Amino acid sequence: MRIGVPKEIKVHEYRVGLVPAGVRELTARGHTVLVETGAGVGIGIADADYRAAGAEIATDAEEVFAKAELIVKVKEPQAEERKRLRENLVLFTYLHLAPDAEQTRDLVAGGATCIAYETVTSPKGGLPLLAPMSEVAGRMSIQAGAHCLEKEKGGRGVLLGGVPGVDPAKVVILGGGVVGSNAALVALGMGAEVVVLDRDIDVLRILVNQFGTRLKTAFSTHAAIETHIVNADVVVGGVLVPGAAAPKLVTEAMVRAMAPGSVVVDVAIDQGGCFETSRPTTHAEPTYIVGGVIHYCVANMPGAVARSSTFALTNATLPFVAALADKGVKRALADDRHLASGLNVHRGQITCAGVAEALDYPFVEPEKALAA
Repeated sequence: MRIGVPKEIKVHEYRVGLVPAGVRELTARGHTVLVETGAGVGIGIADADYRAAGAEIATDAEEVFAKAELIVKVKEPQAEERKRLRENLVLFTYLHLAPDAEQTRDLVAGGATCIAYETVTSPKGGLPLLAPMSEVAGRMSIQAGAHCLEKEKGGRGVLLGGVPGVDPAKVVILGGGVVGSNAALVALGMGAEVVVLDRDIDVLRILVNQFGTRLKTAFSTHAAIETHIVNADVVVGGVLVPGAAAPKLVTEAMVRAMAPGSVVVDVAIDQGGCFETSRPTTHAEPTYIVGGVIHYCVANMPGAVARSSTFALTNATLPFVAALADKGVKRALADDRHLASGLNVHRGQITCAGVAEALDYPFVEPEKALAA
């Protein structure tokens, strides 16, 4: 199979779909890998490194999309990339379609087969291709929150961990999954007072067993959220409904009740965000203010640590890329129901229930769409 790796073009996105080790693995299996020139330069990987691993170097993205049968990316295709999609092309990347009607419309019109990293499942019920970036984003959320708390950035001027005789900052984390647990790890390590809210008591038990009684937990209700965030210095939104739009857990009124200079970090922004006041931002302009509260809502947070993120992502995606290339898309999806969970769009049909519901499209079971 001919596998294409274009250079990412989203603002300040330096990650890349495959590293040279992944290229070497695929070419050893007899596949051709076409990498756009400069695709890895943002993380210190030169064209020569890809060539040494067996890749061919394309002069531009147009060549990659035209020649490839399988496109492996990181971020959702941007408008100019979506124009290059066609039938019989397989796109494997993060999509986050539920809050993105424009992208969904273009993917449906393009006729390509689009498999989303974020909805591929695992036998244990997890999201193995979302997990590595959720780990990164969860840890980064505390770094971002601590930075935004600084007075120079418009924050309250509070040190996250405090000092002897001075209280630490209060960090409230919505959701105790991968994002939440990694945010708690860093926040506790920095000495903050940390509260995690979740609707699953078993999740809260696991967190207490992991971190001990230093971590405070609360069952997530509207009242509990309101009680805890009113006096929070940093609130991290880490709630995810796979494939669907994130629930709006924090109202605008709650945000406006927070102290001026406090910070919200909405890691769920890729799926629409879990604060009513959230809107996507970029690494170029990461924050804005509503009601005196700083909002950090960067939609590709792990892109800021692009090298670490790229290697972590390739470790997770490579087995699935190899399966798609070795078997072809139909057999690979038929053989692995967990990979099939990642199928969001196939030849103009929406095959992810969460996306169909969020954007009011007819839902077609993946098996039926592929059979047709």
